[in-house]
Amino acid sequence: MHFVTMKIQGEERIGLTDEAQNYVLDLHKAQKELGNGTVLPSTLLEGIEQGESFIESMAKLRDHVFMQRDSESYFYPMGEIHLLAPIPRPRKNIFCVGKNYRDHVLEMGSEGDIPEHIMIFTKSPTSVIGPGASIESHENLTDQLDYEGELAIVIGKSGKGISIEDAMDHVFGYTIVNDITARDMQKRHKQFFLGKSLDGSCPMGPTIVHKSFMEDPQSLIVETKVNGEVRQRESTGLMIFSIPEIIATISKGMTLEPGDIIATGTPAGVGKGFEPPRFLKKGDVVEVSVEKIGTLKNVVV
Repeated sequence: MHFVTMKIQGEERIGLTDEAQNYVLDLHKAQKELGNGTVLPSTLLEGIEQGESFIESMAKLRDHVFMQRDSESYFYPMGEIHLLAPIPRPRKNIFCVGKNYRDHVLEMGSEGDIPEHIMIFTKSPTSVIGPGASIESHENLTDQLDYEGELAIVIGKSGKGISIEDAMDHVFGYTIVNDITARDMQKRHKQFFLGKSLDGSCPMGPTIVHKSFMEDPQSLIVETKVNGEVRQRESTGLMIFSIPEIIATISKGMTLEPGDIIATGTPAGVGKGFEPPRFLKKGDVVEVSVEKIGTLKNVVV
């Protein structure tokens, strides 16, 4: 299932989209009019917390819709709805993995910078914006705004001390994150948080794909375009640290909870990696695509 969060008539609603993302099924409208014994959570985050019972009930509601003669009345063309980030306001900071693709490490440094242990930093929940939302340029703070297209994990089951073998059992699904970064702030403050947490610096979406629809998350192509030009293109199979390793490492002494988001690192091709650097500027259109999930498109303003 491909879940979205949308705003209709000022109300936040959960939707399901087809794999081609041509239309969205309004689950709230379907539940209200059809009932069918389905209890719908008010937000996707609450649904994730319900676990497999949420997936089962949503599948039941979806199938019930398709049995109706007027089933088309529950669908909207994708281009006619206002999508939000799938989880518009995460309850915790977004976990981010740094230096997780060898070629990206090399473009930013040297072989000596390839990490022996996973590097983790975070982004503030207030940095999250959805598909189509504007990325603020923050010209008063930075002139080195950069992009980082990434596959992100959405946790579905709580756990602490999770083993590598059990890690995938704790995944709900996958989405896309663009880890927008103010490189000069990152360098100036000698840490990542401020330069990574500017308002609007975490575009997310357009969907969360449930893990049952993702055969192998370690064989997906991550691609980033700026104004139509491909800047990043790499397989998630080339991560230095795999998804199970990431989950196991973060959870060693910290509880992961449903709705936690983990961005898994960015491939080579970021703006800072060019000579001279090619940072973002007003008017730039940034598109991050990940196979099976879709394309996350935003404009710098």
